[in-house]
Amino acid sequence: MLDSDLSFDSMVAMVPEAALVLDTGTDSIAALNAPARDLLGGSISAGLRFSTLLGPDLARFIVFIEELDHRGAAWTREIALRTETGSVHCEMRARRIGSDARHVFLLLVDLVELDRRTQQVETERLHRGGLIEWKRAHQFFSELEHQNQLILNAAGEGIYGVNAEGKTTFLNRAAQEMLGWTAEDLLGRPIHDIIHHHHLNGDLYHSHDCPIYRSFRFEQVNRIEDEVFWRKDGRPIRVEYVSTPIYDQQVLAGAVVIFRDITERKENEKKLRDAVEEIANLRDRLEQENAYLQEAITTERAHHEIIGASPAVRQLLTRIELVAGTDATVLISGEAGTGKALVANAIHKASPRRRRPLIHLRCGAIAQGAMEAELFGQIRGAYQGALRDKPGKLELAHGGTLFLDDVEELPPEVQGQLLRALQDREVTRLGDTRSRSLDVRVIAASTRALDKEVAAGRLREDLYLWLNVFPVLCHPLREKKEDIPALATHLLGLASKRMNRRPPVITQHVMQRLQDYAWPGNVRELRNVIERATIVSQGGKLIVDLSEPDGHARQAPRTIRTEADLEADLRRTLVDCLRETGGKVSGKDGAAALMGIPATTFYSRIKKFAILPQDWAGDGTRGSD
Repeated sequence: MLDSDLSFDSMVAMVPEAALVLDTGTDSIAALNAPARDLLGGSISAGLRFSTLLGPDLARFIVFIEELDHRGAAWTREIALRTETGSVHCEMRARRIGSDARHVFLLLVDLVELDRRTQQVETERLHRGGLIEWKRAHQFFSELEHQNQLILNAAGEGIYGVNAEGKTTFLNRAAQEMLGWTAEDLLGRPIHDIIHHHHLNGDLYHSHDCPIYRSFRFEQVNRIEDEVFWRKDGRPIRVEYVSTPIYDQQVLAGAVVIFRDITERKENEKKLRDAVEEIANLRDRLEQENAYLQEAITTERAHHEIIGASPAVRQLLTRIELVAGTDATVLISGEAGTGKALVANAIHKASPRRRRPLIHLRCGAIAQGAMEAELFGQIRGAYQGALRDKPGKLELAHGGTLFLDDVEELPPEVQGQLLRALQDREVTRLGDTRSRSLDVRVIAASTRALDKEVAAGRLREDLYLWLNVFPVLCHPLREKKEDIPALATHLLGLASKRMNRRPPVITQHVMQRLQDYAWPGNVRELRNVIERATIVSQGGKLIVDLSEPDGHARQAPRTIRTEADLEADLRRTLVDCLRETGGKVSGKDGAAALMGIPATTFYSRIKKFAILPQDWAGDGTRGSD
């Protein structure tokens, strides 16, 4: 154990080569021998700051000391020492000495002198062996190198080697072809800085994080399945590689890297994932559409058939029977709640297209900017936010029936496109150049007088004429009061079954009240009243409340009601339903179910009529606007 500078002086004095002891704690030379003084200059003495000899190679020396700390010993030929007359390129070997782990023993070998002596020894050996032996050795090594090069170039994978400094030592033909770099470009240069400098997302890839560097620094075999190498033209290629340390006489000399280009495979995997995702999205969409259709059938056709025996109902059934077997376009008109969707379903179910879907498009429930994509479909990238391909309602109705509810709500710019698609029997998705054949029957419905909508410029006349082939009128409930007993009884049975209650009895007095009432909301209002009565009737008799939310009796409506009157009644009904369910919209006990419409329709009407929580949760004054 060495405990003093005197001991260090004695130790280095016994070494024939240039040697010194470095105190890393103070960055000073603790001791040096005469050969070291001759090598570095006569003025070099103990106590001198060693970093003054390193100049620009200070950083490399720090890395060298880190390697020494990690391995216990280290050597390098990459550090030049500055002297009074220039610089000295030497081989530097180091080992920690002393008990304080701060002193380093450095052995310095002048590389110029070493090369001279080596050449001299080799020359003498060759002279002794003779020219023939030299030729034999040269031929042997040339053939060996040639064979090795043939093997490397025959490999389909890219192969390159790096030394312990990370500089390229060789690379085969496949590596050059995949990377676009030649051997002249890479040999002797730090290959990480050339082909492995950044991640695919643009983040800098530091060499100390690189698995290849860890191979020759920490003697690790690293297998990486997905990274990128950068070609000479700046394009990345996806690669998988194995980095293995290599040894020279049991000394870690560097690493060899075997890699393959997996760019095409990764692209195919991405295409497969996208296809699977598209299939999953399509499956989900079909499931949603199926659920939507089932809900629509359940809600819009609550009693599964048209109930009634009045002349109006008999006339309606006759017209349905007449037109159902044809492909004629049908235009259904009637007040809100008179069962226009029910008639459309009946026509479709009795038609040859019944095995294909009936696609219901509520024109007033779609935002104006989204109607074009909803109707015609889209491809990915057609506009900002179009993240995937999606068929429109026209495509979904191919082979079946398209039901345009509230057709007058179609935006004017879409009406012409719709008419052209229906006349040409083909549809083109937004952003696409390919047209798809179209075989669809159209049933339209409206609560307004469409001839007046045409006169007002809100509906194209050519579209109106195309739709108005076979008109069907749904009479309001007040014009067929003789159907109210049958309807009320049927609706009561459905409501009781849904609420798991015994159906209460409808007394003659209650039935008379139901028939005396004018039903501005028609069958839909009747359904709501019956369901509300089913909820509040605790005894054996049905208790019907036909009063306003404020407790006043409903006023008999005028024979002729304006559009504003109808919308006010609809808004009042929406508020009543929200008040009844405490603001809950969806679900079997929500306001949408209470009203007998899909939750999506209920939400769109909340937005349309600007219904706020205080309308149904407060005193209800807003609800009577």
